[in-house]
Amino acid sequence: MSDGKKQVDIEIPLDADVLCEGKSCGTSVALVMNPVTEEVTHMVVRERQAPHRERLVPVSLVGKTTSEQMELRSSAAELDKMEPFVETHFTKVQVPHYITVGGMLAFPYSIPDYRVETVPVHSEQIPPEELAVRRGARVHATDGHNVGKVDEFLVDPDNCHVTHLVLREGHLWAHKEIAIPVSEIDFLGEEEVHLKLSKAQIEQLPEIPIQRGLLAKDG
Repeated sequence: MSDGKKQVDIEIPLDADVLCEGKSCGTSVALVMNPVTEEVTHMVVRERQAPHRERLVPVSLVGKTTSEQMELRSSAAELDKMEPFVETHFTKVQVPHYITVGGMLAFPYSIPDYRVETVPVHSEQIPPEELAVRRGARVHATDGHNVGKVDEFLVDPDNCHVTHLVLREGHLWAHKEIAIPVSEIDFLGEEEVHLKLSKAQIEQLPEIPIQRGLLAKDG
């Protein structure tokens, strides 16, 4: 991890308070990235007000960040007009219905009567070749140990590429922040991350300083 360069990565928190023009307008719920290039393209922000829709926010609109907070270069009204992360459409399906008496199937009328019903179908609008990673995705070592969960990411502000994922949960680390270099990730998915390191190797990783600031340059 030590290559003689000064650490300039910034923290991209998940489940953090999101501010629009200085006021709370939502919560960061996921990071959308290309797992091949390791480039972050969007943040998913859940709106503060009901019905709490989730919006795809271009990473260029992310400003200052801390471990608990993220500022957007947009207003709440502009956030409301951004592309929805989850779209809902309706489809017709056949649903079986049974005749019951007192909560029990009534024989010989237990053969289901299929009726057509309209049901909602929810789908995440993730750009092609990308995936959305949420806080809490399980992290596994090469020796099979579940070493913790994804808490946040460190990103190079110059090119928006992920450089580390940060583990803060799990009995292994107590209150120590463990930053895993992205080069040590063998497989990155939406719910699981598999590392190229053993549990013992992870425990030997040093803490690294985190510089909190701007993700994208102004102008």
